[in-house]
Amino acid sequence: MGLRGKFNLAILVAFLVGFTVTGFLLLHRFEANARSDAIQNARVMMASANAIRHYTSHTIEPLIGVEREGTFLLASVPAFAAQSHFQAIQYDFPDYSYKEAVVNPTNLAHRTTDWEADVVAFFRGHKTQQEFIAERETPSGRLLSLAHPITVTEHSCLACHSTPGDAPASMRKLYGDANGFGWQVGEIIGAQIISVSMDNALSQARETLKTFLLLIFAVFVLMIIILNALLHYLVIRPVIEISTIATEVSMGSSDVKQFNISGEDEMALLSKAFNRMRRSLEHAIKMLGEESEEIEGASADRER
Repeated sequence: MGLRGKFNLAILVAFLVGFTVTGFLLLHRFEANARSDAIQNARVMMASANAIRHYTSHTIEPLIGVEREGTFLLASVPAFAAQSHFQAIQYDFPDYSYKEAVVNPTNLAHRTTDWEADVVAFFRGHKTQQEFIAERETPSGRLLSLAHPITVTEHSCLACHSTPGDAPASMRKLYGDANGFGWQVGEIIGAQIISVSMDNALSQARETLKTFLLLIFAVFVLMIIILNALLHYLVIRPVIEISTIATEVSMGSSDVKQFNISGEDEMALLSKAFNRMRRSLEHAIKMLGEESEEIEGASADRER
């Protein structure tokens, strides 16, 4: 294998190792960034839901009450307001969903599923923990979920959720007497859960990685072309020329051209050293020729 082949092989091996390691690390980093962005967006949406809940419980409910003319006013319920608000947001952000999952809800549509019940159990076992983040595989793809505990913090909540007898008749007529009662102040009754599909985010991260790796590969190809050109003109061609001249000089040719490279780099130093050696060699060959002629002349004289 020639010098060019060895050089390119070494560069190729180094590139493949670096390319593989870089691809692995960047994939991990891009996916981590995608998750971080999704979590941050979920936190913003959670804050928006909590703002709606607070506004409903402290402004709307005191203003309109919970029932009017025998009709239960859903607009006065913080959970209903927050979820209705989020349904409007989903038109622009379909990858996100919001649910207030409650172990014992008034509306059974809000009852916890198995994994949601595990989230509520986590908050009940870690009362100082105010956030839970998890990923899980679902039939529709990978989901990342951010959850906050729902805690009964005000006695006003018990007006509808302590006992059926104390609850508004219009609410019991709408939802029945079997669910959503027995709540206690300070009790963690459920969890606010925002879930986001990670399929699109992770797909975008991988597309970004592909683009980045293609750019790295293009830079590598350009670098190889430039380095090979430099290697050819600055190293290989001068070495071949030196080798050719050295071969001709060693065979006794006296009209071989000089090998000259200007400058102060290593090849220029090699050129100067080679020319000095060549002159010394030519001088030595010339001296050997003269001595040979003298010896032949002396032998001829003796024979006469």
